Amino acid sequence: MNNSNYSLHADALIEAGRTIHAQGWAPATSGNFSSRINDQEMAITVSGWHKGELTRDGVMRANLAGEALEPDKRPSAETRLHCQLYQRFPEIGAVLHTHSMQATLISRIQKDELILEDYELLKAFAGIDTHQHTMTLPIFANDQNITRLATQVDDYMATHPPINGYLIAGHGLYTWGSSIKETLRHLEAFEFLFACELAFYPLRKAR
Repeated sequence: MNNSNYSLHADALIEAGRTIHAQGWAPATSGNFSSRINDQEMAITVSGWHKGELTRDGVMRANLAGEALEPDKRPSAETRLHCQLYQRFPEIGAVLHTHSMQATLISRIQKDELILEDYELLKAFAGIDTHQHTMTLPIFANDQNITRLATQVDDYMATHPPINGYLIAGHGLYTWGSSIKETLRHLEAFEFLFACELAFYPLRKAR
């Protein structure tokens, strides 16, 4: 492994953690972030670390099967969900999992899926060039058995059109992109759209 290459990924995750925590999207020690180093390894946040206080010690190397490559560090319990994405989509370069209040609330209000349509900000997502677009975010039941949850996510992706993210009920958001920068853009867009949907929800109920 090229250590300087790993360092670039680790530092980018540290900076992303500061940005995400400053927005209130990963309170306490919640969330987990990763960046693909190559076709065999990723950099991923260490379990239990506060994401606004990450240092190099809070990031580690793991292979794409989720096995730690640094014996003195333990990756997030949800590493298997990152692996599922990297294994299915070789173009994915980064995965961000956050626990914002908006994502958590909307994942409890909606059942099975969230439909986002006719928003100009949908064009913030890779591959979308018009507001006349309908985006579906599946919502999976929370499950402490991460291998089972990863299998459920993979089965969904095998039988549905491509998605840009998914929600775990009462838990949070997973989103991804070709790089950390693109994934941060997707995350910011999702948070704005969640805020819009939550603000609009009482109006829909009143109709």
